[in-house]
Amino acid sequence: MKVNIYYGGRGLIEDPTLYIIGKLTEVLEELRVNVTRYNLFEEKNSLALLPKTLKEADGVILATTVEWIGIGGYMQQFLDACWLYGDKEKLEKLYMLPVVTTGTYGEREATLFLIQAWEMLGGIPYSGLSAYVEDNVEFEMNSEYAKLIEKKAESFYRVINQKRVMLPASNMVLRQSLMKSNSIVLTPQESEQLSMYVSDDEYVRKQKQDIEELTQLYKNMLSNSDGDTGQEFIRNLNENFRPIDDFKASYNIILSDVNRNLIIEVDGKQLKCYYGDKPDADVIAKTTREVMNKLVLGRVTFQGAFMSGELTAKGNFKTLRTFDQIFQFNVL
Repeated sequence: MKVNIYYGGRGLIEDPTLYIIGKLTEVLEELRVNVTRYNLFEEKNSLALLPKTLKEADGVILATTVEWIGIGGYMQQFLDACWLYGDKEKLEKLYMLPVVTTGTYGEREATLFLIQAWEMLGGIPYSGLSAYVEDNVEFEMNSEYAKLIEKKAESFYRVINQKRVMLPASNMVLRQSLMKSNSIVLTPQESEQLSMYVSDDEYVRKQKQDIEELTQLYKNMLSNSDGDTGQEFIRNLNENFRPIDDFKASYNIILSDVNRNLIIEVDGKQLKCYYGDKPDADVIAKTTREVMNKLVLGRVTFQGAFMSGELTAKGNFKTLRTFDQIFQFNVL
């Protein structure tokens, strides 16, 4: 028989959880059980690989310490990895004993969480050990507590050895629904291979680099194309132009996400719109294609975009405010 212990605490000497799993290990080894302990804080860079260690186990002990609230980050990451990469067929046969201690509050809630999580994974949870420990020395010196821990280890051994059947829980129905909603169905071998890729920092870094290169490539393609959207801006500006006598101004609107400058030149009743560059414009504004699209569709005003921070501008602010007078877009 083989039992794996997954410890989700920080490994502090005064952690009472270490004392409990130490006592459990002693009893199980006396019963000729092969016990292997994994300290998750030491395996934090390869947590995605740990689910494959469940393959040879007959039972597991999930031990953690509540320092503030919840089961802790390492244990949560391990359970996430089991859900994503674990062999679900193997998990259905695995018995789990939760062990939770705390010096603050929440040991029972954390124990219940571990039980529910294991049920969601398809495993078989067994009633665990939870304790509030105010004085570590007193707790470890108490012989009655030691007997309780030893009896729990013996009970867990018998449960695994006899392969006891547990009553079904409603979490199983929820698990089936979640499994059905998963669009990617992976075999145990594929899940294990995927977990290896996830834990490979070099592979992940290379994938991120490739994604960034593709993103930049498409951005360049957009910036170099004279698409319909750009012409639509010009068409909308011409259609909604309301000239003011003796008003003369120029606007340079920088569309930062597509690296294009929309130039608007107004001279009385004359309007000229084009894409180019005009560094000496009366108003130089900077925004995105999305905000410009909202502007020409009447969903936001030029000054409103400036006040909300969606658009930045410098230059003649009187000319900036006049933009909404000479271009009156139909509000949608």
